[in-house]
Amino acid sequence: MQVVELVPATIRGDRSRLYQLFFNLIDNAAKYTPEGGKIWISLRLENNRALAEVRDNGPGIPAADLPHIFQRFYRVNKDRARKSGGSGLGLAICRLIAEAHSGIIDVESEVGKGSVFWVSLPLQV
Repeated sequence: MQVVELVPATIRGDRSRLYQLFFNLIDNAAKYTPEGGKIWISLRLENNRALAEVRDNGPGIPAADLPHIFQRFYRVNKDRARKSGGSGLGLAICRLIAEAHSGIIDVESEVGKGSVFWVSLPLQV
């Protein structure tokens, strides 16, 4: 795992819920990135918002699955999820936490190249 860019930022929110959000994104990246793969984490400021990214070079997510990725119980690979014990709730919970903090969460992904999950949260004024 590599921290690419990290700037100081103060946001107002529930520390334990925000921890849960970022833990889940990093944990997912670790689960789906093959051994020897890379995970990059960055935090920068953009338009009075903190923009955090968790990027990996894992298998990526098929384009047909991207619109559903934050829905409850949705799993891209159901066989793999059964083996790893995933419930399909993690990313849905991340979305709820981001929205509860006036934030936005989204993903960009390409099969065979990896994924970038990003979260944008308003800075504390």
